[in-house]
Amino acid sequence: IYDRKKGFSRKTNSAGGIEGGITNGQPVVVRIAMKPIATLGKPLSSVDIKTKQKVKAQVERHDICAVAAAGVVGEAVLAFELADAMTEKFGGDSLSEMKRNYDGYIRQVKSF
Repeated sequence: IYDRKKGFSRKTNSAGGIEGGITNGQPVVVRIAMKPIATLGKPLSSVDIKTKQKVKAQVERHDICAVAAAGVVGEAVLAFELADAMTEKFGGDSLSEMKRNYDGYIRQVKSF
């Protein structure tokens, strides 16, 4: 869609802001998944390798939910990846040089 005030835009953001690995100008939406916590709430039977005797496996973790921690870690990893992409695109030996390159890019895009 083209609008004189907004320029080019999309009706929806179903792609999450990225199409073919390139931003489409919409907000970037990220979904993160994690595997279940590797715990044994009920110990399973096992074998002690040294004694070869039957034993119960140890219960090592007691936290029930790691979603809060995963959110913090996921946000930090995403920040590093976005910073890496910005550095690759706009380069520079300093933040001021990177900002100059970014501002020039934005001016060029707006002139389109």
